[in-house]
Amino acid sequence: MQPVAVVRSPFREKFGIPRQSGLTAGISSEVVLLPPYDIAQTVQGLEGFSHLWLLFAFHANLDRGWRPTVRPPRLGGNRRVGVFASRSTHRPNPIGLSVVALHQVRLEAGVVLQVSGADLLDGTPILDIKPYIPFADAIPDARGGYVDAPPQQSPITYSEAAQAQLLEHRQRWPELPNVIAAALGYDPRPAYHQAEGRRYGVALYDLDVAWEQHGQQKVVVSITRLVGE
Repeated sequence: MQPVAVVRSPFREKFGIPRQSGLTAGISSEVVLLPPYDIAQTVQGLEGFSHLWLLFAFHANLDRGWRPTVRPPRLGGNRRVGVFASRSTHRPNPIGLSVVALHQVRLEAGVVLQVSGADLLDGTPILDIKPYIPFADAIPDARGGYVDAPPQQSPITYSEAAQAQLLEHRQRWPELPNVIAAALGYDPRPAYHQAEGRRYGVALYDLDVAWEQHGQQKVVVSITRLVGE
């Protein structure tokens, strides 16, 4: 299979990406179609749909193989379930799917789909794009197994220095507060790696966001440019 598009998103590394597309509803991304698919004919009629399915490759995990059982974060990272009872990245065929909202189809130079809600790493290859069909794809009485409700978000505060840096960087990245809330609020830390007061960092856009965990609260301590950006 060959990619038909590539994603441009604020998430520059796997650490910090919310684990389901429904947790990034307010965050914008672009799906940039690749040649020879970047022509108007391939998206004719797509503007009539409000949402899309994106089938993508877990390209950052291609060298890690698959596992018959995995430890989902929703179970605290301690209980194992079968790989096919999860959406783990460690799969026999490294294929994922996400549903996103479609806001605009741009045809200026090639084809760009403006979307929101993508829980995808910047540079993710898209294998296929399909319209979301409400009567077929939405099942109100479906059971969610051990994933029966969305996770709770932790409160996020900013140090004085980080508040000033946030204001500065929002001039270039207006959605930065929402992106930080999504990246940190659902706690990206592994269950076995949650030391109190330890400093962590996550790459968002061209920024390094440093934060610490204090009780149930996350404190952003600095927002600086990534080295080399």
